[in-house]
Amino acid sequence: MKYRLLGKTGLNVSVVGIGTWQFGGEWGINYTQEEASAVLRRGKELGINLIDTAECYGDHLSERLIGGYLKEDKREDWILATKFGHHFHANFTRDDRASTEDVLKQLEDSLIALGTDYIDLYQFHSLPNEAFDNDELWTMLDKQKQAGKICHLGISIGSNENIHQTDRATEVGADVIQVVYNRLDRKPEKEVFPSCERQNLGVLARVPLASGFLSGKYNKSSVFPGNDVRSRAAGTAERERMLEEAEEIARTEVPAGVPMAEWALAWCLQNPVVSCVIPGCKNPEQVESNARAAELLKD
Repeated sequence: MKYRLLGKTGLNVSVVGIGTWQFGGEWGINYTQEEASAVLRRGKELGINLIDTAECYGDHLSERLIGGYLKEDKREDWILATKFGHHFHANFTRDDRASTEDVLKQLEDSLIALGTDYIDLYQFHSLPNEAFDNDELWTMLDKQKQAGKICHLGISIGSNENIHQTDRATEVGADVIQVVYNRLDRKPEKEVFPSCERQNLGVLARVPLASGFLSGKYNKSSVFPGNDVRSRAAGTAERERMLEEAEEIARTEVPAGVPMAEWALAWCLQNPVVSCVIPGCKNPEQVESNARAAELLKD
């Protein structure tokens, strides 16, 4: 494993982290505690030290499974990143809950679920600018930092081009930006990444495999279930474009003998602005595949 500084946080983060949306049960798998623990345990063995989760991944369910695992491990060995701003209802349905009172309750509930008394990175979760521009919210969060319940604040921007929230990161006390970034979606390179560089912000790249389009498993003849995220990819024409582009990338950019998924993660990390990629992983074998991406990086 290789490590990078997460912006100005001082945290030395593994370049590959573990995304845990899947633990919330929305992707067709209901995890037992042992199944979730096996994923995290293997990550620890491979040198991964960042877990990314959210309050609305199954109404704190993902957090509870992570907390269950941490009972067998050293809390201080992990960088825990979670998010706030939503209330989970059912598969892929949530309400925005971003008032100061709502977020304070979410913070307390996340601490209980994770079984910890502090969160390393607490992230504003892809909410609109109207919610972001609530100074009262950031004042409350700063007080929670002073109380030791939060170490660092971050912003998970909903749009890959949300320069408003990115540019105001330092002003509101945030040290990290989380953004969708992959070989099929390079929009952050235009404005978001330069802003992150100017402010010395850490960058977490989510959806680095483009929801599986860069996994090497699919082609133009692939059929996805109706509720699958790939079926909702901005309409059939957009999905076909992404599949065609992914096939071209596989032919012309991925070296022979290198799994496309590992190459795609390493591609994100070749950009020095990116601190860490946070792919999901259904089982320990996928954790191993993700971790191998670090071996493809040039020293």
